[in-house]
Amino acid sequence: MDEGGASPRAAVSRWKFAAWRQYQHVLDKITPHVGRRWAGFAVVALVYAVRVYLLEGFYIVSYGLGIYILNLLIGFLSPQVDPEIHHSDGPTLPTTSSDEFRPFVRRLPEFKFWYAITKAFCIAFVMTFFSAFDVPVFWPILLFYWVVLFTLTMRRQISHMIKYKYLPFSSGKQRYDGKRASPESASLSDG
Repeated sequence: MDEGGASPRAAVSRWKFAAWRQYQHVLDKITPHVGRRWAGFAVVALVYAVRVYLLEGFYIVSYGLGIYILNLLIGFLSPQVDPEIHHSDGPTLPTTSSDEFRPFVRRLPEFKFWYAITKAFCIAFVMTFFSAFDVPVFWPILLFYWVVLFTLTMRRQISHMIKYKYLPFSSGKQRYDGKRASPESASLSDG
């Protein structure tokens, strides 16, 4: 038996839990810093793009990354409850200006979108260090196919937005600022 009371497996398990907990703590700390998170993502994406450009390869990895980003973008731009499927079940999107304001709830929230896209670029970056992923292809064809796929997908998404009259952005929408009228201001306005 172990003299220290802990097996190597238990020690590794404790180390993994501590590492996961620290990682989760960092994610929790950066959650409210939207601009900084996206700036960090821009740096990661730029480093990846420069690496692919300098290596003049890994176009299949970039194409796969582009398809994954397109999939994430559709989730980010889509409502959580699709009005095409759920006609009367639960809350729906407002259809007229007199309807009560309901914020747009995304199928893929902003933080999860950022996390997934950043992780995808990091994984693609690591893949550029393995020659097995550098499949020789004629990249203009991949780029053309991706642009066609992006155009068709976005056209369908935009027509869905127009049909169900929603806009997946907060600009220009009503916001609650958290301020309540103080008792003094309420009594002043009454008299």
